[in-house]
Amino acid sequence: MGLNLTYTAGQTPLTAEELDDLKIKTISTRGDLDELEQQNIEKAQEWLLSRKLSADKIFSEDFIFELHRRMLGEVWSWAGHTRRSNKNIGVDWTEIPIHLRNLLADAKYWVANQTFSNDHIAILFKLRIVKIHCFPNGNGRHSRLMADTIIEKIYGGELFTWGSGNLIQKGQTRSNYLAALKVGDGNSIGELIKFARS
Repeated sequence: MGLNLTYTAGQTPLTAEELDDLKIKTISTRGDLDELEQQNIEKAQEWLLSRKLSADKIFSEDFIFELHRRMLGEVWSWAGHTRRSNKNIGVDWTEIPIHLRNLLADAKYWVANQTFSNDHIAILFKLRIVKIHCFPNGNGRHSRLMADTIIEKIYGGELFTWGSGNLIQKGQTRSNYLAALKVGDGNSIGELIKFARS
């Protein structure tokens, strides 16, 4: 029996080939998958705790892919690798490398020149990397963990609370998050910063 997923608003559907890359074939429900992924993500968060990371390290392709691999690598074979198909969001998959390199260069500039406030830089990076959508799945979770890493490791700030609710399952917190993302897509990230700190 294979994994049959239904998707809520804002989730990125996986192709049949991507679904075949599930490492644990006995998983058959969304709930079991969510739990398994969350356990893997918690291991990635523990890994981050023991790391001293500079802006140059964080804003590198190696770190971007390593973090995604650590977040989902026990669950999916494609974890830590760019997607090979187009999705309902994101740039054309063939253009991911150039968009990612541009974002990383921009982020290094923002930090070096104190272009924006600390929260603004972390959330702007989060917004831009999720719009690129580097991976088959897990982009929202990866982008939020990147923002947390930026604010904590570069600036020594408090982690974001992200609405203090479940952003994966359908509900008011997720609806508020998606609404703030939509406003951010219009190049006004104030609502997303406010949500991240709520």
